[in-house]
Amino acid sequence: MRIGEVAAKAGVSVRALRYYEQQDLLHSTRNPGGQRQYPAGAVERVRLIQRLYPQGLPSRTIREVLPFADSGEAPPQLLDLLEAERDRLDRQMTDLRQARTRLHACITEARDQDPRPH
Repeated sequence: MRIGEVAAKAGVSVRALRYYEQQDLLHSTRNPGGQRQYPAGAVERVRLIQRLYPQGLPSRTIREVLPFADSGEAPPQLLDLLEAERDRLDRQMTDLRQARTRLHACITEARDQDPRPH
């Protein structure tokens, strides 16, 4: 299957497919004319990748998760990996909440010093 066909069937851009290849999430071969050729399961793989990104997983983690998805197993190391990613997201959310609180305080202080009527 050629790149445009995979993109259309999976509902992604050709650029996204090229990015997935750069990230080693998706593989293709080249025909004699130099065009990318994808295996039959490429559309499903792209759909899986598309389901994993919104979960907050970076490419490097998705690359580690994909072999487990291919095997259909959920061994302890996969669960450990996913728990570590969840913990990373928790830390990011805490950091963002703290940054928001600091920004709100800055806005409040600036408003209190603003001579214009509120």
